[in-house]
Amino acid sequence: MSKITAAITAVGAYVPDYVLTNDILATMVDTNDEWITSRTGIKERRILKDKDKGTSYLGIKAAEDLIAKRNLDPKEIDLVIFATATPDLPVAATAAYTASKIGAVNAFSYDLQAACSSFLYGMSTAASYIESGRYKKVLVIGADKMSSIIDYTDRTTCIIFGDGGGAALFEPNYEGLGLQDEYLRTDGIGREFLKIEAGGSLVPPTEETVAKKLHFVRQDGKTVFKYAVSNMADASTKILERNNLTGNDVDWLIAHQANKRIIDATAKRMELDDNKVLMNIQRYGNTTSATLPLLLHDYEKQLKKGDNIVFASFGGGFTWGSIYFKWAYNS
Repeated sequence: MSKITAAITAVGAYVPDYVLTNDILATMVDTNDEWITSRTGIKERRILKDKDKGTSYLGIKAAEDLIAKRNLDPKEIDLVIFATATPDLPVAATAAYTASKIGAVNAFSYDLQAACSSFLYGMSTAASYIESGRYKKVLVIGADKMSSIIDYTDRTTCIIFGDGGGAALFEPNYEGLGLQDEYLRTDGIGREFLKIEAGGSLVPPTEETVAKKLHFVRQDGKTVFKYAVSNMADASTKILERNNLTGNDVDWLIAHQANKRIIDATAKRMELDDNKVLMNIQRYGNTTSATLPLLLHDYEKQLKKGDNIVFASFGGGFTWGSIYFKWAYNS
């Protein structure tokens, strides 16, 4: 029997209708379009305004988009991995609710949390299940309602994040396509520089923590930027070296959409031409777990069977890494 590799065979996505532009943000905090664009590359982001809808809604809509496009019977899905930093509830798994709502009644499911690297780690996890030979269809969803944990009086964070969801179906491949190699890392020092201070077991929620706004994301922007630039670029170059590849061999870079300058620095280290760097940060901002599948969705028609793709991400924790992937189909 030929070696089993794990290939992506379908993608789906969803973003809310409401567009939060830089000009609108300028009426909320001391900022302006030029300042935001020059420092991040972001022009607008999508926000899920309905207070009765959580991250699961974004994931369900993305999964339903994939299921419809692929004409997939959800009962055939073996596993649903929901990559998110903003679960609906602290204990009940968002994945379980999502799987039930999309009709994946034969799947087991769970949440995976690695901040902005959640979907990248989910790709690795899905590939391991597929390569084991025990599972045939693994759905990885990346979704975050970041607006639920953002303080819109804090210009260091509110300009960056948006809401969105994406999904990818992993299936066995016998042509050598799909996931080829991975380089994944973590460093606990990141806990000091990018976090939500309250709401966990260390600092449980109280009236005081709410009053002090300790349930919102806070970051030391300069430090996070420095670590992100060096580590995401290092991981991406290492994955090339390990596989005897150069920038000329790479067809596409699919990088986490946190900051255009970080993406540009990674591409430069890889010696990639600009036209190989896929970006949609200008439209969505940083959707955390959703950035990679949203890129796959937006550029799906440009991806060709056999294309060499490098995925890269960096997130809180710190978490980061890179995956070398061969695309498996023509859209």
